[in-house]
Amino acid sequence: MIKIHTVLCREGTMDNYAYILIDEATGTSAVLDPSETKPIIKKCEELGLKPAYILNTHHHFDHTEGNLELKEKYAAKVVGAAKDAHRIPGIDIMVEDKGSFDLGKSRAEIIAVPGHTTGHILWYFPESKAVFTGDMLFNLCIGGLFEGSPRQMWQSVLKIKSLPDDTLFYPGHEYTAQGASFAKYNLPNEPELDKYILIAQQKAAQGQPVCPLPLKLEKLCNPYLRARSEEEFLKLF
Repeated sequence: MIKIHTVLCREGTMDNYAYILIDEATGTSAVLDPSETKPIIKKCEELGLKPAYILNTHHHFDHTEGNLELKEKYAAKVVGAAKDAHRIPGIDIMVEDKGSFDLGKSRAEIIAVPGHTTGHILWYFPESKAVFTGDMLFNLCIGGLFEGSPRQMWQSVLKIKSLPDDTLFYPGHEYTAQGASFAKYNLPNEPELDKYILIAQQKAAQGQPVCPLPLKLEKLCNPYLRARSEEEFLKLF
């Protein structure tokens, strides 16, 4: 099992989320998608941690810019997709689709989800019921298609939809407000969406991250996950 700490990065500009993961059995820790170092180092110091790994979902700078500084400071190993090895700063360990990675005694399953980028992966910890979606899935929307196609993204969405409903998802950005407008336009009569938006507004008002939320709710309220066919999905673009 892992314990998860959310770290807001680039506050007031991009609203990136980085995550600190701690394997409860061994104390082994990792930083996932460090867009910058200052808030992450501060949180690690508060927790008394020296991360052993840096995990990346994809190569974009706002998810990897802290790699090299954190690697040098903590002697941490950088872990990312083999397909993106040439684009991930400081990579030491390469993982493959359908492979796995052990953080202490907590095992992550690696799931390739091309679309936002061609080498994007999910970090899925089934025992902890947690999935880190980077820029593939956000609250009530999905990531932009910088390198992939809508059809590739549909196949990636199917992989998300296949995960258990009680899985909590952790995105790479706080984009709920933008997603809510899109979702409300496409699902104007979904009562659960109104509840979702209210929960998000209450959390935001308290200065809390909207996520994590269960995939069961996201599958119901996110128009892209709600799509029942590729044809229906493609009409959203």
